[in-house]
Amino acid sequence: MNTGLKDRIFKIKDSNDFWEITREVFNNQAKNNRLYNEFLTGLGKKHTTVNNLSEIPFLPAEFFKNHKIITGTPSVEKIFESSSTTGTIPGKHYVSDLKLYEKSFTEGFRHFYGNPSEFLICALLPSYTERSGSSLVYMADKLIQKSRNHLSGFYSENSEELIQVINTPRRDSKKVLLLGVSFALLDLAERHSLDLSGVYVMETGGMKGRRKEITRSELHNILKEKFNLQTVHSEYGMTELLSQAYSGGDGIFYCPPWMKVLIRDPLDPLFIHSTTGKTGGINIIDLANINSCSFIATSDLGKLHDDGGFEVLGRFDASDIRGCNLLVE
Repeated sequence: MNTGLKDRIFKIKDSNDFWEITREVFNNQAKNNRLYNEFLTGLGKKHTTVNNLSEIPFLPAEFFKNHKIITGTPSVEKIFESSSTTGTIPGKHYVSDLKLYEKSFTEGFRHFYGNPSEFLICALLPSYTERSGSSLVYMADKLIQKSRNHLSGFYSENSEELIQVINTPRRDSKKVLLLGVSFALLDLAERHSLDLSGVYVMETGGMKGRRKEITRSELHNILKEKFNLQTVHSEYGMTELLSQAYSGGDGIFYCPPWMKVLIRDPLDPLFIHSTTGKTGGINIIDLANINSCSFIATSDLGKLHDDGGFEVLGRFDASDIRGCNLLVE
């Protein structure tokens, strides 16, 4: 994939831009991604017949568990691996361009929150930091570096130091982001009742195998009460993607301009709902995935809103399809 297209991905201004680049990415992956090509062939789908987004076949995310999904023949810089419970197979994302991943999550963060250098970033990601290959930890580490604050870093959920660090910069009006997996934020909330008003508390999901799963709204209500918050932010990401969607509250997520969610019919995976408000499977177009596959059918259930936001309502089953966000709604 040429460098010019990589640059254009992050300069998308409208739906026409998105479609033109999507069509170009699709045509390339249909021809040069061996697995995706076989998938399309199995469906009897010719890439030349795709005339709009709803006609694009989406590759099930489960394929990342047993296949090396890559477009062309680039060398692999990093293999990101999803979290998994005992006896399950993790998904693997073979990343051939880490700078592209860094560009995607950095520009995505800027799009919704501003420059990382404006923040003190505290990451609460136990268990994720203890294993190699976590795309979430990689992202958090790079954002921490970009924050250029010596207090930014990874913290333990039972650390008094974390509480002191969160409270210290608020005296000089520094923005503070507490980024954490759900079970660690709940652990912190159970140990301490804190006044974190003014702090961006962002959950990334991540409950399975650690605590009894609860709905996102239940989690947010607990955190709001214990931390004196008006809203709790959320990040929607997964190992199979190089981009993230964010929610500023109420569990409504929004995508950056190079990412889009479509809803498929739960009984007909090839049918895309053309209207909002329908509940179905979440399909994701992530144009940053130009070197793997940009068209992913997740096992999350969700629905679209009229303003372009989307909700995550649950999963099709109890399997560990997702990487970062494993809440059940």
